[in-house]
Amino acid sequence: MKVTPTRIPDVLLIEPKVFGDDRGFFFESYNQKAFQEATGLNVSFVQDNHSKSAKNVLRGLHYQIEQPQGKLVRVTQGEVFDAAVDIRKGSKTYGQWVGLILSAENKKQLWIPPGFAHGFLTLSETAEFLYKTTDYYSPEHERCIIWNDPDIGIKWLLQDLPLVSSKDAMGSQFGEFQ
Repeated sequence: MKVTPTRIPDVLLIEPKVFGDDRGFFFESYNQKAFQEATGLNVSFVQDNHSKSAKNVLRGLHYQIEQPQGKLVRVTQGEVFDAAVDIRKGSKTYGQWVGLILSAENKKQLWIPPGFAHGFLTLSETAEFLYKTTDYYSPEHERCIIWNDPDIGIKWLLQDLPLVSSKDAMGSQFGEFQ
């Protein structure tokens, strides 16, 4: 696997080694030993999540105030624009964001460490999104920063207003988040 730090060095782009021929392809989507050797990170994943979204659905920017989750994210069908925002107070990159296109075709993955808000926008007709987490989902601790916060200024690849859940539409402004 190839690991490349993004412009926020703690967020890592991971490109697996893909073996393909006229029959299809094969790759290891996760190997704990290889992940640890390539990233230098010793993390344990405790939960896998899988979502399917229609075109122009925007989910996020989610985080947990307790039990923060590190996430290893990838797309198995379709294409998304994935964004991570550093919300670690005192960090050199606090308030900065990084965004990348993840797709079933490019097979890229993103490591988002604990202490980041996370969201994605579906670019294809539908997309299936899988992610491993380092801690369990805790609904009572989940929070959301509004997707279009002007202080963060994520350049979503939007062509129309996105479809967001009522919960995500009520997200906090960056300056007011917990």
